Amino acid sequence: MEEQVLTNSEWYVMDCLWQRSPMTVMELVAALGDKVGWAKSTTITTLRRMEEKGLVTVEVRDRAKHYTPALERDKAARRETRSFLDKVYRGSVGLMVSAMADEKALSRAEIEELYDILRKAEEGMK
Repeated sequence: MEEQVLTNSEWYVMDCLWQRSPMTVMELVAALGDKVGWAKSTTITTLRRMEEKGLVTVEVRDRAKHYTPALERDKAARRETRSFLDKVYRGSVGLMVSAMADEKALSRAEIEELYDILRKAEEGMK
């Protein structure tokens, strides 16, 4: 599967499947209808495209299609993070954190969490 960032629609579907899988078409139609207000046709079209991209696998059992994610949540999150950093901050974590600090968007707890993350990263480099 090629390295690609998920669209918003694909995230909705994958989020359902990461929570519980496999899911049938009708289970996904119900879950996505409640969550984002999609019609059955929108859900089916999105699933077909995702299958073509290799994002989900499908198994037909008892005349019902059962979908399973072909991509792990953490791998998708890493791709999304890298894409976001590249697009918005030219790949710089420092620029992103600086922007958040300038906007006072970080709580004391989040700053402490960042310090802990950086300390662990530094220890891993030794």
